[in-house]
Amino acid sequence: MKGKTGNPLALTSLNHISLVCTSLEESIDFYKNVLGFVPVRRPRSFHFNGAWLFGHGIGIHLLQWEDPEKLPKKTEINPKGNHISFQCESIDAVEKKLTEMGIKYVRNLVEVEGIYVDQLFFHDPDGFMVEICNCDKLPVIPLVGEMASSSSLVASPLSSSLLFFIFVVSTTPLMKLPREEIDSIQDFESGY
Repeated sequence: MKGKTGNPLALTSLNHISLVCTSLEESIDFYKNVLGFVPVRRPRSFHFNGAWLFGHGIGIHLLQWEDPEKLPKKTEINPKGNHISFQCESIDAVEKKLTEMGIKYVRNLVEVEGIYVDQLFFHDPDGFMVEICNCDKLPVIPLVGEMASSSSLVASPLSSSLLFFIFVVSTTPLMKLPREEIDSIQDFESGY
């Protein structure tokens, strides 16, 4: 979908992710006691078994699968697989807690231009992958012009003439740009 960049659907935030599970009770326990989510009220009009939880600014909607045998089985922990990621204050404290809980995980270290990011990957009870990281160390740098519309966004050196904006991501609260700054970025992109 090439064309105008920006926010064509006028999205405001990520609301929730929905996950099917073989055991609603095991999944509730995992998301409460491992990831710190809190159960919240779910509409009574739903006529299927499930639970809603909320934490860290996002909802998790768990749905009891009718035929648990047909759900995909857990595979090896692969950082390239589909996953949801959470920021943490101390990667070492998280690693210690996962070890105490007997949760198998893979630790990964990523280096980007002298910035080191630690990642821990593990599965929920149904094999959905979870990442805990200190990714807030990395600046979020929007790509502009040809770089933004490229179908193969690969790491490559940027020319010194390429203007880009650095948004510093913090975990609480997320920094919001004034509308005029967003407009100036879009104006720059369209003229690049």
